[in-house]
Amino acid sequence: MPIRIANLSKYYRKGLKAKKRAIEDLNLEIKKGEVFGFLGPNGAGKSTVIKILLDFIRPDSGSITIKELPVNEPKVRKYIGYLPENPFFYDHLTAEETLKFGGKTAGMEKGVLEERIDQLLTCLNLFHVKKQPIRTYSKGMVQRLGLALALIHEPEICILDEPMSGLDPLGRRLVADLILDMRKMGKTVFFSSHILSDIESLCDRIGILNEGKLLFCGPLEDFVEESTGLEAAFIKIIETDRKVKNE
Repeated sequence: MPIRIANLSKYYRKGLKAKKRAIEDLNLEIKKGEVFGFLGPNGAGKSTVIKILLDFIRPDSGSITIKELPVNEPKVRKYIGYLPENPFFYDHLTAEETLKFGGKTAGMEKGVLEERIDQLLTCLNLFHVKKQPIRTYSKGMVQRLGLALALIHEPEICILDEPMSGLDPLGRRLVADLILDMRKMGKTVFFSSHILSDIESLCDRIGILNEGKLLFCGPLEDFVEESTGLEAAFIKIIETDRKVKNE
């Protein structure tokens, strides 16, 4: 199993003694070759789960494994490609230089790396600006470069935090096509997004999180009623959960 989350809990301190729940008893398995959409309102805990997945922070209890290895195992790094919601780069470097750095860090050979750089920049419509400083790029171009960097070493598992953020319709289509290509190649894609139309068009399964608790996990068609779309079904399950908690 590419990603397995078992009994995961994380709390943040609120004041001297009180604690605020970020994640509580989360169990989730992401299958090989699937595109999994991670949904939830702001503050649901999605970013916390992603940070634990990447070993940026540690849980209070429970575990996460990637390809049966604990996430703090150094070997895990070679299997993962990661795109943060707001990627940041040294803006005096070019896209080509940034990707060369990423590829060399991943141990790629020079010839393979150069070919991979041109392939990704062409797919993401950045080839014509590959020698321009990143400070001249728009937000959408920086976002697409971030995806190229996440994919430079051809990882088996891609973790994407709001990959469509700041993209125009053309950019969203380019990124969507890359995600679908990854699925065809048997790669696993785990991504969070607030753009529900992208979830509908790309995902095999979805997980819905609210206030640290998993409300649903399964195929999209099992969640969306025929008479409603994903947005209506999503709003309904979140509002119902909040109503139950307030009673």
